[in-house]
This record gives sequence, C-alpha cells and structure tokens, in this order.
Amino acid sequence: MTVLPSALDTAGADYAANRDAMLAKLADLDAEHTKALAGGGEKYVARHRKRGKLLARERIELLLDPDTPFLELSPLAAWGSDYTVGASLVTGIGVIEGVECLITANDPTVRGGASNPWTLKKALRANEIAFANRLPVVSLVESGGADLPSQKEIFIPGGALFRDLTRLSAAGIPTIAVVFGNSTAGGAYIPGMSDHTIMVKERAKVFLGGPPLVKMATGEESDDESLGGAEMHARTSGLADHFAVDEPDALRQARRVVARLNHRKAHADPGPAEPPRYDEDELLGIVPGDLRTPFDPREVIARVVDGSDFDEFKPLYGSSLATGWASLHGYPVGILANAQGVLFSEESQKAAQFIQLANQRDIPLVFLHNTTGYMVGKEYEQGGIIKHGAQMINAVSNSRVPHLSVLMGASYGAGHYGMCGRAYDPRFLFAWPSAKSAVMGPQQLAGVLSIVARASAAAKGQPYDDDADAALRAMVEQQIESESLPFFLSGRLYDDGVIDPRDTRTVLGLCLSAIHTAPVEGARGFGVFRM
Repeated sequence: MTVLPSALDTAGADYAANRDAMLAKLADLDAEHTKALAGGGEKYVARHRKRGKLLARERIELLLDPDTPFLELSPLAAWGSDYTVGASLVTGIGVIEGVECLITANDPTVRGGASNPWTLKKALRANEIAFANRLPVVSLVESGGADLPSQKEIFIPGGALFRDLTRLSAAGIPTIAVVFGNSTAGGAYIPGMSDHTIMVKERAKVFLGGPPLVKMATGEESDDESLGGAEMHARTSGLADHFAVDEPDALRQARRVVARLNHRKAHADPGPAEPPRYDEDELLGIVPGDLRTPFDPREVIARVVDGSDFDEFKPLYGSSLATGWASLHGYPVGILANAQGVLFSEESQKAAQFIQLANQRDIPLVFLHNTTGYMVGKEYEQGGIIKHGAQMINAVSNSRVPHLSVLMGASYGAGHYGMCGRAYDPRFLFAWPSAKSAVMGPQQLAGVLSIVARASAAAKGQPYDDDADAALRAMVEQQIESESLPFFLSGRLYDDGVIDPRDTRTVLGLCLSAIHTAPVEGARGFGVFRM
C-alpha cells in the first residue's frame, strides 16, 4: 500500500497553535481581498451602477457557465503601492460553453479603468498564462487607457499587450474582445487586434483620437458616436463583428462565439478521482507559526492528492526532500516537497534525477516549498554542494513539463530557484499566507551584515559601536521580514495569488485542467551536468 499514513495530532497543543496562527493570517488575507473586491469604493461603484452598467466581476459571472469555478489570478496586484489593490483589472480562468478561457476585465470604478504599471504587469502575466496553456482569451474592455501621470512606466513596455494579441492569434489561440465602454487611443487596438469583436450599443467608444484631439489635430468637428460608436463600427468601419443592444446581450454573444470556436483540449479530461483520505481542514494546523520549526510535507501531500496515495521515490536517500508520484484530480503528477528545509547534495542529485524521469514520462511537476536554501559550510563545499545544487537548478531550468509551485513556508536563497520559483517560469505559482521568500532569513541577513561591518571596523583599527549594531540589525530584520511576506510579494506579481491552504487541491486541480489544454511533453535532453 502506498497510501500515506498521518501522524498529525489534531488534539495536540502544537496543532492548535499552528491552526490559530494560520487562521489569523487568513483573516488578514480576507481583509486584503475585500479591498480588491471594493474596486474604486462605494462612490464610484454607485456611479457606475447608476449608469446602468455591470461591475467587472458581474460581467465575468454572466459570461461563465453556471455553477462553474473562476480561478482569479493576482487579486492582490499593486498591494503596498500607491495604486488600488487589484490594479483596476480582474484576471482569471473560467469555463465558457465548456471551454476553459483566460478572462480579463477592466474595473471602470477605479480611475475609469485606466491602466497603471501594475495593471500592465498583471495583463502581461495573464497573456503569458494564456499562451503557455493555449487558453482562448476573452477581454471585457472598458478603460480610459493609460493612467497619464504614470505614462513613462506604461507607454514603452505597454506595446507588448498588442504584440501578445497578435502572437496568440498567430499560434491559433482565439482572442475575443467585448467592448462595454471606452477603448480609446492605444486601447483601440485591443478590439482592433482581437479575432472577434463585440460592441455594446451607445456604450462602446473605440477611436484612436477622441473629438477634442481630432479638433486639435485636424480642425474637424465630431462626436463620440460618429467617431467611434458601436453602430458606426458595426455598419461603416467594420471593426465590430457583432452589435449588442446591451451588456447581457454582449455577454450572450460572447458565449456563442466561444461555442463556435471548435477549440479542443490536447488531452481528454480525466475521470472521477478519489478524494484524499484526510480532512483538508487539517491543512490549517500543519505549518508552524515559526518557520524555523520543521514539519513533514507528507502531511500536506496526504491531504491534497487523490486517495492520499503517494509512491515515494528514493525515500531513504536525501530525506530532507520528499519526491514521488501521485494523481491529483485524476491527472498524474510528480511532487517535490521540502521536508526539513535545507537542501544537501543528496537532495539535489535526487531532485535532478526525479525531474529527468518526469520529463521522460511527460508528467507535470508540483513543487511544495519550505526551504532555507542549499547547505553551506566547509564540509559541504568540499563535498560538491555547488555542483550538486547546479544539477538541480539545471534540471529545473531545462525541464519542459509544466511546473506548479506552492510556497507553504520558507523559500529562501537559491533553494527558491531549485524549487522552481518565479524566475524559472512555473505555469502557476501560489503562496499560502504562512509563506516567506527572500535571499535569506531576516536574522541571518542582519547577522551577515553585522559580521561584515565588525570585520571592516577591525581591519581599520576602529572601535565598533555595539549599540549602533543592534539598532542596524533590528532595522534590517524588520525590513527583510516585511519584504518577504506573501502580500508584499503577491503585490509585485511574484506569485499568482495567496490562497487558503484548504483550497490547495482545488486550485491545483483547476491549474492542471488548464495546463492540459496544451500538449504536455517533456525535455529529452538537458545541459551539461557537472559531475
């Protein structure tokens, strides 16, 4: 039997303390998500409704098949910046007429849906996901264009949005634009470059230059409707493929367009999968509040994979990294999960071999992070930790099967790279509220700076100010701690969202389904592995 046993003591004090700490973090997460849901605030939401318009998430709800999930991506984008949490854009994956699609929707209650630098990053990330997984893109458009005070950060890189639309189309990935309001200046190219365009009567406004700009440039007098209205584009310019009488009609027509796409998944959906044998609610009590305390990731695996069934690979070798095979919602996966935090030479070599095997078998990989990085010290340097760590990173870098990463606890140093952090292009990366990620832990980093400063003073024959050192260490620890937290990282789009641990199986299942819209094929060759 390969069903994982559980040693989790749900009646114990440690479990209770871990659970309480996680619930407190989840309460904070809910508060931040509420900010994103609030959009521009009550005043602007009320004004939008008074105009007879639906909110961004209401449009998405009408677009999706009834009673199907919507995996929202990057909801905390722009957190900690001067811009509204959510970055005036909603993105995610949902099912339309049985077809999984990547959906983007401008939030016009936030500065008229204008794009700021974080909006751009979020939109580009959505296009990246659509391209990698061959998901049709449906853009629900209502935006005033660039947020002009930040144009210097948007204009030049923003051209990639239009390039992406053409590349998606060239790759045979359908693109659909539904225009509910303004789509002007550069934004006019979204309907202009989409395969299918739907515009709403008397609401859609699509033009390169509005009446004031036309007046200034040419002296011509014009109005919004004759210059860029939906009826004009449907009858005269031909830009609109479909003319909708109102918003619900536009969304109905968008659903019909998707129904006629003839877009098929590369892999058939798997059959029913046996749920885990342990309660997902118990995931709340596994990760300690203090990440320096180790925990067994098999307790997480047992509550995520089908039937809690896990065939472990090399269980007696490199024991601080658990590797093995499982199924998740019927999809085969290989799992790499940090057990005791530190990656030694054995763990690195084991991981490299396991990643190669997954590529030979065309099996996606799931990385469950809780690592302080690769082991340091004279014994380990002499034992070849650099070579062996490089083997693992080489394998991750050149692996072609889809990767899914979940940051459960620590994800520090080069261990973050070896476990497929953001820079290594996982198809999706999510974090638990307990996660932290930085070059190293706050205490270690502050300690290193202190040692270097003390050595520098000694080399110059100068006295060392211990009080100033203590103050510096406290300041550095506080800074690194705040910059390693999941809200900070998610705000910068270093992940695709911070999730409730109890939702891990569902989120990974939705991602695996999306991934299998595209072919899954592993690498058959890797770079040079130093021996």
